Order: sequence, then structure tokens, then C-alpha cells
Amino acid sequence: MKIAIFHDWIGAIGGGEKLILTLAREIHADVITTDMNVESIRKMGFEDVNIISLGRTIKLPVLKQLSLSFLFAFCDFTGKYDFFIFSNNFSYFAARRHKPNLWYCFSPPRIFYDLYTVFEQKEPLIRRQFFKAWVAVHRSVSRKFVDHVESIVAISENVQKRIQKFYSLDSIVVYPGIDISKYRCDKYGDFWLSVNRLYPEKRIELQINSFRQMPDEKLIIVGDFTKGDYSEGYASLILKDLPDNIKIVGSISESELIYLYATCKGHITTALDEDFGMTPVEAMASGKPVLAVREGGYLETVVDGVTGMLVESNEEAIINAIKLISRNPEKYKNECMDRAKDFDMTIFIKKMKDIIISLKSNNNNNIEDGM
Repeated sequence: MKIAIFHDWIGAIGGGEKLILTLAREIHADVITTDMNVESIRKMGFEDVNIISLGRTIKLPVLKQLSLSFLFAFCDFTGKYDFFIFSNNFSYFAARRHKPNLWYCFSPPRIFYDLYTVFEQKEPLIRRQFFKAWVAVHRSVSRKFVDHVESIVAISENVQKRIQKFYSLDSIVVYPGIDISKYRCDKYGDFWLSVNRLYPEKRIELQINSFRQMPDEKLIIVGDFTKGDYSEGYASLILKDLPDNIKIVGSISESELIYLYATCKGHITTALDEDFGMTPVEAMASGKPVLAVREGGYLETVVDGVTGMLVESNEEAIINAIKLISRNPEKYKNECMDRAKDFDMTIFIKKMKDIIISLKSNNNNNIEDGM
């Protein structure tokens, strides 16, 4: 069976990009996208995955999303593949032509729904009116394309609830996976590790402001932003005037990231109502305690007091937790590694293969074992 995976764009590599590229590799699928950062793909070790670009998007906020939606809505790969998967926020605009299909949903576009107010308030007054008009139109149009999606698989119970709330549609949950065999624990070093895109919803300023008040604790932040979208302005702000105990290293290779996990003291993550969150699982696979905010997908992965701590999203709570965990980070090791096994990539791949085969069978088509 020949499969295509549509994905918005591949820029700064995050957990979602690594997951989709790994899925493509395991089921021998092609990835169809728009913008491609070849260097990021190389750093993460996915040169062997066949990636097809529909063309470049317009590198301006709003216009980027509009051009992205247009490229997916008008592409046509009918007859070239037996099954289609959509991931991320806008690739399902290709669903009208490409069936049978499923949407592996990271989340309904948050800028349209649960984070609408957050993004609206960040816009200057004049641009805010344009923003409101764009969201109203684009949200309505995108909902019509969602109607062409035949099945939805959510990455977490948190996202499943959003799908029901905003679309009134049912979905099943298949948690993302990681290859836990890649990760190791070398030592508990003198620094904390944060791994995330430099996006506003990741609330990296909360990490920076907390560590600013703890000059004896070090923080290394791994992550980058995507040029031409809303993250660029945010990244420029948080990169200014960093204290000496905080270092942002940008995008790094897979081997370098695994080394940082292996040698850090612990992992911190503070995203606003995170969809799922791959990095806590990667940290736990490395035997490292996770400090996460008590919300979103973190509630489904981090076991409070066992594999780390879940705290309120404020500086005082974060500072207190950092100090407490730092006294004895080693005590979390075994529980962390055991918990990570629940999210091994083999589980994810098997569940996705089973779903694809089942859906294809329901469409009364012949299946060839190509996965």
C-alpha cells in the first residue's frame, strides 16, 4: 500500500516533525509538505525519507497560513497513493481530493480556537482588526475542509477533548512515540535542559525569568523559530539580555540533543496547555526528572512526585521545584525510564499501522503489504 503523509511545513525540527518523519520511514510513506529546512532534516537524520515540496509559502504572518492552505487545497495526488494521512494544522485542506484518509491531529488550529484571545491581544490595534477578520474567514473555510476528513486520531486525551469541543467530532487517541533505545543516562550534570520551539505558547520567558532569580542554577534551551511566522518577533524578544546562567543553542543535531538529555540534571517544560509534549518523554527515557506545568498533555505523561513534579505556571512554584529536585535528581531515574516505555515508538507504529489497514479495508480496497 502506497501512503502519503501531508504535513504543513518542516522548519525548526520539533517533536511533531520527528514523529511524522519517523512514521513515514516506518511505513515507507512519502511526505508532502511546503517549506523545507534541509539542514534541520539532515541534523535529525531523516535524509532517507522522500519529501515532496508543493512550493514555498509567503513569509509574512497570515499570508503564510493563507498560502499554505491554498497549496494544500489545490494540490492533486489522486491515483498516486492508496491512503493519505494529514498532520499539523492546515494540511487537511488537501482532504477534499485525497481519500481514503485520516487526520493525525496534533490539535485543532489553536490560533482559531483556544489560543485565539492570546494571539489577538499580541497584535497592535490596527493589525488586530485585520487579524479578527482573517480568523473569522479562515476558521469558517477550514471547518468545511475538516468535513472531508474521514477519520481523526488525536495525539492525546487533551486534544481529543478539543476536537469534540470545537468540531463536535469523535476521535480515538494514539499517543506519539519515541525510540527509547536511543536515549541514555550518563550523569546528572550542573544544568537544566529545555527543548522547545521558540514560540509564544511555549512560555519560555517563564523559564528565563525563573532562572534569572537562581544564578547558581544553569539552563540550556534548545530550539529555534520559523522565519516569517508569529514566532520570529517573540524569539527576538526573549533572546535579548539573557543572564549568564542561561544559554540558547538553537537547532542542534539528534546526537547532540541526546547527549544533553544524557548529561543534564533535569528537564523543564512550560507550554500553555500543551497538546501532548514529546520532550518530557525523551527526558524520562534518559532517566531525568521532569518539571512541567500542571496542565495539558503533561498530565498524561508526567507522574507527579514519581517522574518529576507538576507545578503551577508561576515563577515561585518553578523556583521551589527546581531547588527541591536539584537536591537529589538521581532518585527519579528508574521510575522515569519505566514510564518512558509506555510511549515507545514501536507501540505508536503498530497502532497506526493497524488503524490504516482497518480504514483501508473498510473502503473495500485491496491491500498490498507495503508497510
